[in-house]
Amino acid sequence: MDIVTIIAIVCAAGIGFAIGYTLYKTALKKKCDGILKKAEEEAEVIKKNKLLEVKEKFLNKKSELEKEVAARNQKIQQTENKLKQREISLNQKQEELQRKKNETEAVKENLEAQLVVVDRKKEELDNLQAQEREKLEAISGLTVEEAKERLIESLKEEAKTEAASYINDIMDEAKMTANKEAKRIVIQSIQRVATETAIENSVTVFHIDSDEVKGRIIGREGRNIRALEAATGVEIVVDDTPEAIVLSAFDPVRREIARLALHQLVNDGRIHPARIEEVVAKVKKQVEEEVIETGKRTTIDLGIHGLHPELIRIIGKMKYRSSYGQNLLQHARETANLCAVMASELGLNPKKAKRAGLLHDIGKVPDEEPELPHALYGAKLAEKFKEKPDICNAIGAHHDEMEMNSLLAPIVQICDAISGARPGARREIVEAYIKRLNDLEQLAMSYPGVTKTYAIQAGRELRVIVGADKIDDKQTESLSTEIAKKIQDEMTYPGQVKITVIRETRAISYAK
Repeated sequence: MDIVTIIAIVCAAGIGFAIGYTLYKTALKKKCDGILKKAEEEAEVIKKNKLLEVKEKFLNKKSELEKEVAARNQKIQQTENKLKQREISLNQKQEELQRKKNETEAVKENLEAQLVVVDRKKEELDNLQAQEREKLEAISGLTVEEAKERLIESLKEEAKTEAASYINDIMDEAKMTANKEAKRIVIQSIQRVATETAIENSVTVFHIDSDEVKGRIIGREGRNIRALEAATGVEIVVDDTPEAIVLSAFDPVRREIARLALHQLVNDGRIHPARIEEVVAKVKKQVEEEVIETGKRTTIDLGIHGLHPELIRIIGKMKYRSSYGQNLLQHARETANLCAVMASELGLNPKKAKRAGLLHDIGKVPDEEPELPHALYGAKLAEKFKEKPDICNAIGAHHDEMEMNSLLAPIVQICDAISGARPGARREIVEAYIKRLNDLEQLAMSYPGVTKTYAIQAGRELRVIVGADKIDDKQTESLSTEIAKKIQDEMTYPGQVKITVIRETRAISYAK
């Protein structure tokens, strides 16, 4: 193949490639144009959709805003309506107030005018009265003050004459009947009330089954009997008296506590210092309960109601007290019954009289030593516990230490004397004896560090218990000397008094 042919072939091939490339380029361009056109169409569709969405959102927002604005406008309109109504109401009230103010001013002016008229009339009346008084004074020849004095003097003389005549009639009648009536009332009251002789002693006899019990009560080296005496304040006399132990103390409560404690200890069989203290404490509580029960039973028996619980307890304590040898509770009951009978005879309230009679000696059983006499202290207690004034006065005046303000007071005084003055009722020596022993104990209690005092052996020995943490052993000796000297200087007593100062140290611990 020659070169021309080759060239011709090459040229033909080149022309074909160029034509093919041109055709490919033309087709590619058409394809690109189609893609661009399609993309533009899609973009236009997307654009339209987005515009529709935005338009729809805008319309929704616009609708919401229009609703919110409408709601706010409605609220504003309502507020404006309320304000308008309030304004109208205020205007109406203001008009009403102005109208009332005008009416008040008119009434005030009218009243002022009437006051002026009244003042003028009053002046005219005063002038007329002065003229009439001058005329009367001129006619009678007396001034107004002189006329008043003469009238008062005449009335006084007339009243005195009538009163003297009336008093003389009453006095004559009273003199004829008073003595007879008083004797009748007193004798009838005494006859209508049962009496009994009640003499208190200062010893109690405790009976035992055999003399073997005495040794157990005394204990090893006397420790049991010392513990019992220290716990109760009662002297326990164990002697040759068969089947009997004597309890000696001026305080009946202490003797009763000692008696009951001994009874329980003997029955139980366990007798030692710790057990003694436990039983004595238990018995003291039992006696306190018995005191309250006795007070309640006494008030029920006498038909007296509404007493304060503390007064009931005090009445119960009377069972263990005596006055001049006479049991105080029996004396109070007897006085109460006498008062009721006498009050009935005199036409007074028997229940009040009975109440005053029962309470008249409550000042004799104090929880602490008072400085007042028992009648005044009893009145103070009754007033403290809300008793009526006439009952308090009757209690305080039954020994003439207070002025009598009611008829109850002399009745209580008379009935107290009747109950105490009858034969066999009292013994002066017992009261003086008890007072001396009380004074002996109180004298020792006045010293610092002293916790308990017990007068035993009929006042011939004074046992003084001191706190171990307050006084040492050396001070106990000086204390006994000081007490003895003070007793010698301040008290009168037969024989001699032995002062025993006891200082005890206890160590307590518990096993758990």
